[in-house]
Amino acid sequence: MANISTCAPLTRDSVIEAQRLIEPHVHLTPVMSSTFVNDLASTPIDPASLGQDTSRQPAKPRFRLWFKCENFQRIGAFKARGAFHAIEKLKMEPGWLENGGKEKGVVTHSSGNHAQALALAARENGMPAHVVMPSITIPSKVAATKGYGANVIFSTLTDRLAVAEKVVVETGARLIPPYDHPDIILGQGTVGLELQQQVKDLDAIIAPCSGGGMLSGIALSCEDTGIKVFGAEPSFQGADDAKRGMEQGERITHVESTSIADGLRSYLGVYPWGILYERKLVHSMYSVSEDEIKAAMKLILERMKLVVEPSAAVPLAVVLFNEDFRHMVEKEAQGGIWDLGIILSGGNVTVDGITKLFT
Repeated sequence: MANISTCAPLTRDSVIEAQRLIEPHVHLTPVMSSTFVNDLASTPIDPASLGQDTSRQPAKPRFRLWFKCENFQRIGAFKARGAFHAIEKLKMEPGWLENGGKEKGVVTHSSGNHAQALALAARENGMPAHVVMPSITIPSKVAATKGYGANVIFSTLTDRLAVAEKVVVETGARLIPPYDHPDIILGQGTVGLELQQQVKDLDAIIAPCSGGGMLSGIALSCEDTGIKVFGAEPSFQGADDAKRGMEQGERITHVESTSIADGLRSYLGVYPWGILYERKLVHSMYSVSEDEIKAAMKLILERMKLVVEPSAAVPLAVVLFNEDFRHMVEKEAQGGIWDLGIILSGGNVTVDGITKLFT
């Protein structure tokens, strides 16, 4: 990807330019709605399920939910946006093509959707892609990455960055990180821009957060629009590092979680932290339990007929079950209906994976 010194500024205008660059390469994914899910989300939670705090009345928010279906994106997830944008910017870097950059290709480290996205983007640009994947990566994700033509190199979970850097030295390929780079952030932010173009008068958008590339990009796309942005994380084994970091005022740099939302196990990157916390472009973060994630995923599957991975169900779980979020919406809406965009970030889950979750 392009050198940091030549990257576009992290602004809404730069997200608009990113959309222009990647438009020929990615899908304009649909936005869907469900009257049933709207009604369910607008129904107060049974007080008996709220625990021991009987003094707090259940929230009474009213929602109109708009689901941005990135499970229909190329490679099955939003990650295609950042990968294609990174390579488009790399091709524009002075001297890169002339010095054999295309022949040397690109390299990344990823166990999930970014691996597949970069492999696809590289293949379509006629360049090699080297992908370092932990040896414990789910076999279906390894197979998918190889299917897009990538050279897969295995490593331990802790050594993957070091191995990727070694590949850079050996091949001259350019490193494209999964989320902590302006080109990735701006590319991922196009999902928020599209949603604003598809649904007028949004009050807010809620999206999953892992390394923070997509959430921070969406926040940039909403800057100075009046649209609030919220992040959603699993709480299991400290996977809610962005939430905790924002509460403590310090970025957390170590997470070891085995949450079923396996795409949300990374800690927040440096650039996303600057957008979320230092620039305060994300209103607040919320987290949910494993059971709540499964309940939301089941609802999406059974009522909306959409196949999504657990990570994609986390924002809806917040809407349905997180009382802090629901009380906040009730207060903000002042009796009105809140138009809330929900990012369904991806659908890369196997039938076996779904079966194991619900048996």
